[in-house]
Amino acid sequence: MESFDKRHSEQFLQQRLQQITTLLEKQQLEESLVKRGPATRHELIEAFVHKQQQTRLQEKFAGLRAADIAYILESLPLDQRQAAWNAIKTGNDGQVLLEVSDAVRQTLISGMEAEELVSVASKLETDEIADLAADLPKRAMLKILRSLNSKKRRALNAVLSFPENQVGARMDFGMIAIRNDLSLKAIVNYIRKLGKLPSHTDKLFVVDQNNRVQGILPLQRLLTHAPSHHVSEVMVTDFVHFQVDQDVAEASRAFERYDLISAPVVDKNNKLLGRLCVDSILDFIRDETDEDMLIQAGVTEEEDLFSSVWKSAKNRWGWLLINIITAFAATRIIGVFENTILHLVALASLMPIVASTGGNTGNQTSMLIIRSLALGQITPSNIRRLIKKELTLAVLNGTLLGCVVGVLVLLLYQNIAIASVMAVAMFFNLQVAVCVGLSIPLLRHKFGKDPAVGTSIMLTFITDAMGFLIFLGLASLFLLAK
Repeated sequence: MESFDKRHSEQFLQQRLQQITTLLEKQQLEESLVKRGPATRHELIEAFVHKQQQTRLQEKFAGLRAADIAYILESLPLDQRQAAWNAIKTGNDGQVLLEVSDAVRQTLISGMEAEELVSVASKLETDEIADLAADLPKRAMLKILRSLNSKKRRALNAVLSFPENQVGARMDFGMIAIRNDLSLKAIVNYIRKLGKLPSHTDKLFVVDQNNRVQGILPLQRLLTHAPSHHVSEVMVTDFVHFQVDQDVAEASRAFERYDLISAPVVDKNNKLLGRLCVDSILDFIRDETDEDMLIQAGVTEEEDLFSSVWKSAKNRWGWLLINIITAFAATRIIGVFENTILHLVALASLMPIVASTGGNTGNQTSMLIIRSLALGQITPSNIRRLIKKELTLAVLNGTLLGCVVGVLVLLLYQNIAIASVMAVAMFFNLQVAVCVGLSIPLLRHKFGKDPAVGTSIMLTFITDAMGFLIFLGLASLFLLAK
């Protein structure tokens, strides 16, 4: 038997992906040859070939976990992905749908009938159905709701009623609630009768007769204390819990800070509604990270690697057009100083240095601010000190880099005037860059907008434009005036 590490390593998955891709290409060739063959018994031959193809694909996917299957499907072009998906639909296809990205999930679901989706939902937990709900057709969702029992239907409606940025939208109901007057022996017997624990169970939730949370009973304490002890004697009353309408980002920071695996979710009356688990938090963090990377690159929503050219183009046009407009605006500043550049050709080769250094400095500042805002580290009480620190750092860096660049220009061109203008321009553009790197994300956050959206493009435009303006303006005043 192959070890876990080998069967699920990156290298193994790459090899399996290559094998599946080769097999799919071979199948396309076989289908093409069958269609070109004689019409006699054509349908019979085609059915036989198709069955063979399905069997070979199923063998390649056999033994892979849902996450591994999702990885392979995401790496296949649309036509091959659909062929593979049709071949491997089994009892765990719901788990595969949960693992793939949103864009890929939409392509898979679009080829499924409502009855298929109802069958998939029947094998999933309530919180997992909620994760798929946004991508399911309304007709299929209604059928799924009708197929659920009243308890699951109420739970699903409860999860769907919360915005996706609130804890309630991420909670699940796979928890064990106990009373504090029970003995540990009774709890162990109860768990033994259940036969298994819900996934990510590291603690049991202690509630009163009104379902209000009183404490938690870690499994470690359940196993290490005498069976004769009662829950009230060994339970923990100082524990982390979350309000159902609390922000998920805040909850994710708490999971990281306190190394949580699960935590109870309560309403305003402290009644137990569900629990929040580390797997949901990891999914949230991954989604947020991917979204921030795409936004900073100017992609407005998650894009399937193999989506149509037209769809990808529409997804990227917006910020690219804005980038072109800002670039033209920056070049107009250069146009104003054409005579200056004509008189001193050296300026043409030096001005990109000022602009690019300013852009890098601004990006360093803005990335720090965006990350700190995401972690909740910037507060009204410390924001003044943060701004003061960054501005002081800008003065220090501006002075240091200005002197270094000034000396290098002096050695290259043997002209102290050009070297001085370069040094002063570098200093002032770094101040502008830091101010912009601070202000854009902070202002967007203040007005309830995503700090990462548009920051990179606007920062590049302003630092380029101001770098050209400051450098060429100083050159016009001090070099051509001689």
